[in-house]
Amino acid sequence: MVEKMNEKVIKLADVEEVCDFVSASGMCDFDIDISDQRMVIDAKSILGVMGLGIRKELTVKYGGEDLSFENVLNKYAVA
Repeated sequence: MVEKMNEKVIKLADVEEVCDFVSASGMCDFDIDISDQRMVIDAKSILGVMGLGIRKELTVKYGGEDLSFENVLNKYAVA
């Protein structure tokens, strides 16, 4: 069975928001990827997420469900 990947576009405005997002990602027991147009990074890596840049639209892909993580994603979601 192929598990459906969820996808959401977010924008992180500063280092504090990056830390909040990475912390929430780290609490999940499933893989989470975050990407810009050129590379895909493990969302649980603070250096990786910082390397993608701040104030850019980033795509988050994940294959599990976690209410706390969803709440963090919704906080930074691009309308």
